[in-house]
Amino acid sequence: MEQQYMNRIDTTAETTINKSRFIAYIQRTDSEEAAKTFINSVKSQHKDANHNCSAYIITPSALIQKADDDGEPSGTAGVPILEVLKREGLYNVTVVVTRYFGGIKLGAGGLIRAYSGAASDAVNAAGKVVEIDVVPYRITMDYTYTNRFEHELEGSDTTIRDTAYTDKVTYLVHVRETGREAFLKRVQEITKDTASLEELEMIQAESAVE
Repeated sequence: MEQQYMNRIDTTAETTINKSRFIAYIQRTDSEEAAKTFINSVKSQHKDANHNCSAYIITPSALIQKADDDGEPSGTAGVPILEVLKREGLYNVTVVVTRYFGGIKLGAGGLIRAYSGAASDAVNAAGKVVEIDVVPYRITMDYTYTNRFEHELEGSDTTIRDTAYTDKVTYLVHVRETGREAFLKRVQEITKDTASLEELEMIQAESAVE
């Protein structure tokens, strides 16, 4: 089964477990080279840390994936991070969890829980998006209909990307491919069949996942 989502933002999350600090970094990475560059940047930032453990998944089919324990007992850090990414359906993503040892050993089970928990915290903080097919339209209409048109779009999946004002108003809107027929019909109803519509080439856009 393919991975479906990407992280919405790049961010960090921090927690302390038995006096050990775990700082989880998550970043979108569209290649293995980008993943390695990000991992190295975190390692450079935390040269004094005991461990900088990491995992990444590249491509929706998870064709490229890797986990690194960075000195922790085998299978207790990198793999738990990777499993979180798999479970969350994420791709083109890298997570690095930096650990500053607090003097209390956690044991294998404790390490697995700590690293998977830190990775989960980062994923939750970052949020997720899914790529969808979107059809851009340029829609030109009289000023008479703009308030009703804009009100219609509030809370909908259709977004206004740009607005130009001349003797009329021209909107650039992104419409989900699955709902464009209903949208176009509604536009003509609102404007009494006077709107001018120009369909542009379909693109892929990101939609936030609740």
